[in-house]
Amino acid sequence: MTSRRPAAAWGAGDPLAPPAVDVLIPTAGRPGELAVTLAGLAAQDDPPFGVVVSDQSLDDATRRSPAVAAMLRVLAAQGRAVELVEHLPRRGLAEQRDFLLGRSSAEEVLFLDDDVWLEPGALAVLHEALGVLDCGFVGMAVQGLSYLGDDRPHERDAFEPWTGPVEPERVRRSTPAFERWRLHNAANLVHQARGMDAATWVAYKVAWIGGCVLFRREALVEAGGFAFWSSLPSQHAGEDVLAQWRVMERRGGAGILPSGAVHLEAPTTVHDRSTEATDLLAD
Repeated sequence: MTSRRPAAAWGAGDPLAPPAVDVLIPTAGRPGELAVTLAGLAAQDDPPFGVVVSDQSLDDATRRSPAVAAMLRVLAAQGRAVELVEHLPRRGLAEQRDFLLGRSSAEEVLFLDDDVWLEPGALAVLHEALGVLDCGFVGMAVQGLSYLGDDRPHERDAFEPWTGPVEPERVRRSTPAFERWRLHNAANLVHQARGMDAATWVAYKVAWIGGCVLFRREALVEAGGFAFWSSLPSQHAGEDVLAQWRVMERRGGAGILPSGAVHLEAPTTVHDRSTEATDLLAD
């Protein structure tokens, strides 16, 4: 028996199971991609989870999207608490993430970008891994499947599994650990996972993880969350990296292989990357 209600029980009206995970999705003007992301969540069985979408669209495109509305209805019918919240004016990515964190209450929070499809069972693997590893966060780096034919073994040289407990680490651009960022290019993790037993997962060392990160909520809050947003101009990038680095220094963090997170490869909505949060606030 899973926490996801089957179609035969969509009309039962049973009380919702308390969520073990709050899935937090920032979005702005990408209703098509958001609908695919929500569809991926609708295929997850366990653990029980809720969904909060913070919408910063300027043209009401998200609320007018039949696909988004349909997937929110499916999730609700399946027994998930769902919220679509308009959050304006725009004050930057860090502030939007801070807003989402403030609306969460579960012990674990999954920050999921609005252009990421999750393989069925991915949420359960992340939840299990966070419990087993007992660290600050785990994540599945997003993979671009258009790169399946582009094998880059030289970019996977930095792959290093955690062979014992996940330990706190200090990562900066000047440290050797920063070079792990290449692991998450293209479809590198797909090629790294080739031949793995589908029933197992491996934790590995990361520089940071983009797009799909499950935090132990208390660890993220302890590290300051995204409250640093007020120290940044509204146009910035790298806020997720900064938050992860701060958690890693205290509780450690790990990537999970294989990754069931697929990047939709839509055009980015972050066009101005001249201000990096890590450059201003990492130290």
